Amino acid sequence: MKNLENKFLKLKEILKELDSAAVAFSGGVDSTFLLKAALEVLGEDNVLAVTSCAETYPSEEEKEAKKLAQNMGAEHHLIYTTELDNENFVKNDQKRCYYCKKELFSEVMKVAEKKGYNYVLDGSNFDDHLHDYRPGMQAAREMEVKSPLKEAEMTKDDIRTLSKKYDLPTWNKPAFACLSSRFPYGDQITVEKLEMVDQAEKFMRDLDITQFRVRHHDQNTARVEVLSEDLPFMIKKRDKLVAKFKDIGYTYVTLDLEGYRSGSMNEVLNK
Repeated sequence: MKNLENKFLKLKEILKELDSAAVAFSGGVDSTFLLKAALEVLGEDNVLAVTSCAETYPSEEEKEAKKLAQNMGAEHHLIYTTELDNENFVKNDQKRCYYCKKELFSEVMKVAEKKGYNYVLDGSNFDDHLHDYRPGMQAAREMEVKSPLKEAEMTKDDIRTLSKKYDLPTWNKPAFACLSSRFPYGDQITVEKLEMVDQAEKFMRDLDITQFRVRHHDQNTARVEVLSEDLPFMIKKRDKLVAKFKDIGYTYVTLDLEGYRSGSMNEVLNK
């Protein structure tokens, strides 16, 4: 716990040097804690929360971000990013996340400059540069976006622990990534496909499954990932699941026996 306190002090020192900042705020675990810390250190007048509204995020996430920002007393600004207008993003190669983040940070920077905030911050944590494949971090470096949580060496577990201490409702929120991460590399991203995934994942949430992914392998096949302990429950619900997914437009509905794991679409890169 002492080590965690030291990391939190380091985070506050990093934030104190910034004077004012716009936080790229998704409403997830990391960006919510970062926004809370920035408000505490810099004050409400010197912090702006900026949330992107795009087809790649469910509308529920936007609503939740609005509510969180309001409850924390943060000024909140919505931007409308247009990733699907970028042919490099749509073709969905291995740098898809890079193009997405570059679009996001560009728009956040425009708002920050217009409103007079000195820096743009994102919620990348210390785990992000140790695990998985994260080309979006390259965009952050190129655009000089600051990542205070990563600088303070705060891990996801650290952030959840401190979020719980501060009574943030996101402390146990499941990990989330934009819907474009549900597609195999090379499978072009379209509004129609995003809507299929969005509907399928909304159904999963309605089943009270907390951590899951619906992977869209082609126009016919959905691969569902849930935690290992939820596999028996999904088998019990298979008739309901299959009926709903076929109604959405899938022909084949599969349950991944390996279970949920973050970034499973990147496993092919290792080969």
